[in-house]
Amino acid sequence: MKAKLGVTALVLLFLGGLWLVAAPFAVGYQPRGAAYADSTINDLWLGGILAGVSFVALVVYAADALRELARRGRHVAETPAR
Repeated sequence: MKAKLGVTALVLLFLGGLWLVAAPFAVGYQPRGAAYADSTINDLWLGGILAGVSFVALVVYAADALRELARRGRHVAETPAR
């Protein structure tokens, strides 16, 4: 249950970071062809960092889960049949 909550939080953070990167252009508060506004720069940096950190955390979690599955598989393979 705790793992599902953590993964859900990481996915939501990742999606929130992607939204922050896309928002200035999707919502339209960054004029087309104009120099980036301070709010656009802030959204791009914060969204990129948030999406990047949450993506790395998801990859680390997935790698740990795969490592645990491999460990369990070796343990079952080494256990003698009855």
